[in-house]
Amino acid sequence: MAGMRAKKGLTAKPAGDLNLFYLTWPIFLEVFLFMLMGIADTLMLSAISDNAVSGVGAANQYLHISILILEVVGNGASIVVAQYIGARKYLDASRIAALAITLNLGVGLIISGLFFLFGGSLLEGLNLKGEVLAYAQSYLAIVGGFIFLQALINSLAAIIRVHGYTKQAMFVSLGMNVFHVGANYVLIFGNFGFPEMGVQGAAISSVISRFLALIVFFWLLYRVMEVRIKMHYYFTLSKEFIGKILKIGIPSAFEQILYQGCQIVFLYYVTFLGEASMAARQYANNVSMFIFLFAIAIGIGTSIIVGRLVGGNRMEEAYHRVWKSARMASLITLLMIGVVILLRKPLVGIFTDDQEIIRLASDVLVLSLVLETGRTLNIVLINSLRAAGDARFPVYIGVISMVMMSLPLGYFLVFEMGLGLAGVWLAIAADEWTRGIIMFFRWRSRAWEKHALIKEEPLSETAAAH
Repeated sequence: MAGMRAKKGLTAKPAGDLNLFYLTWPIFLEVFLFMLMGIADTLMLSAISDNAVSGVGAANQYLHISILILEVVGNGASIVVAQYIGARKYLDASRIAALAITLNLGVGLIISGLFFLFGGSLLEGLNLKGEVLAYAQSYLAIVGGFIFLQALINSLAAIIRVHGYTKQAMFVSLGMNVFHVGANYVLIFGNFGFPEMGVQGAAISSVISRFLALIVFFWLLYRVMEVRIKMHYYFTLSKEFIGKILKIGIPSAFEQILYQGCQIVFLYYVTFLGEASMAARQYANNVSMFIFLFAIAIGIGTSIIVGRLVGGNRMEEAYHRVWKSARMASLITLLMIGVVILLRKPLVGIFTDDQEIIRLASDVLVLSLVLETGRTLNIVLINSLRAAGDARFPVYIGVISMVMMSLPLGYFLVFEMGLGLAGVWLAIAADEWTRGIIMFFRWRSRAWEKHALIKEEPLSETAAAH
């Protein structure tokens, strides 16, 4: 037998057995808990100073980009694995999973080394100074130096999710976050006899919690695989599989890197507006996460289903599934926007007592009505296009919309029109809506159907039910 069967009850679920709600609610909780990691750091560090929050926020810009680079392999592999599961080629799915883990570990170690050697220079390039720069350097050296742990987590979590076990991945995230918050309390403030470490404590807490989660994810991986990974799979490099992973992964990650790169440029704009605007930007972003959280969960859940359906050559089902998901995500986003706008001042007040920061953050949160509706459409449609194998098109549009349009527009609105932080929000909203409208017509054109990674005859109704 090519591989040992996984334990009964924990094998890949056929696409016909998956429904959006089953997949989405654990993903929602998982992403929510992941966001809480950042929120917990921000909230606890705000007790030290707003400069500590600004420094960690700046460091996180580079950490987010590094995580997106790691998703070249993680996202690419998850889509390829999903299509192979849809085609019922379980042995190949197992080999691709092992290959993804090995590749991501290698890339993660390289990025960790780069942060260790050049992290300080990267932060100085953001126009950071004084205390803010010192906090950012301290945080980036520790978390960035161990970013290879997140590299492995990305691959393992993505593979587990596409097998249909989103609930199990969510429980791991729950444990990771509970530990992280507890370790923050101990290490940041020096409780229970530990030294008071401030920003360094938050960074060490992040590293330890990721290491523990990694152990559990590896254990879980061997329970959900239809064909378990053998040791030599990790060292077997297949040009065919690497090519398919990179065909999806490189464009997917590059499009996200473009987005985060633009966010760094916008952060650079904000540094000229003063420390109050920098802190307000960070707090407003923290609150905004809860608006598009549902869209992220629906987007990921839809992409799992679309990948399975496209792999099984069930294009019509995939086409209609995405429209239903887009409508659902948009309705929920509108509801969340209303809640945030009504409660914006108390929500920002959780993080700071500075009235100027509260005013600035509250003002831009009103613009969520424009920004988040476009972002929601993008999240669902772009995730679905990638899952279908059509990963390059969003990149081409992103270069035009994000780099060539939103950055110059942001500069004009912030500095020439004098809109300050609101100018940044409006420039990002213009980009989100431009790309969202184009992706709408791309999905409707059904041009994505020709990009499937596996060509297979449609399953019969009987086969599809099993």
